[in-house]
Amino acid sequence: MQTIDLRLAGLKLIIPRLFQDERGFFFESYRQSHFLEQGIDVLFVQDNTSLSQEKTIRALHFQSHPGQEKLVTCVQGKIWDVAVDIRPESPTFMQWEAVELDDQSHQQLFIPKGFAHGFCVLSPVARVHYKVSSPYDSKTEVSIRWNDPEFNIAWPVKDPILSPRDQVSPFFKEIKHVVDHRS
Repeated sequence: MQTIDLRLAGLKLIIPRLFQDERGFFFESYRQSHFLEQGIDVLFVQDNTSLSQEKTIRALHFQSHPGQEKLVTCVQGKIWDVAVDIRPESPTFMQWEAVELDDQSHQQLFIPKGFAHGFCVLSPVARVHYKVSSPYDSKTEVSIRWNDPEFNIAWPVKDPILSPRDQVSPFFKEIKHVVDHRS
């Protein structure tokens, strides 16, 4: 595995070593010792999988307490994966970064605590698997409007398919107090 530090502090692209032959492929998707060597000291406690159709945007979500690290993998199709730095103390506060993840390169995105996360489906369907460091808790889940002008994310689709919740999520300025006071 190769790990590349991205522009936003703590955000990392994981590139696995693929072994391919006429049968298909094999790769190691997670090894705790490798992650520890790369400074990712995380205990993942829950795995999630979603299946979405083309032009779907699932965005922008985070857990306010205790926060969640995520390891995102697109196991079928292709997505445009976005992380927004919502750490008030960070020099890249309110900046975003996106990477394409797909079922060909098998790259993964590690997202530390303090980031909102979302993705856009670029293929007919996409199955996304992500490991998280704390269990889902509906009481601490927060969402931000996918097209918040403060972030100005350049989503690669027009007229996306959105959940009812993502259509009306608050803008960041409306929930900023949650970020400023999280533990």
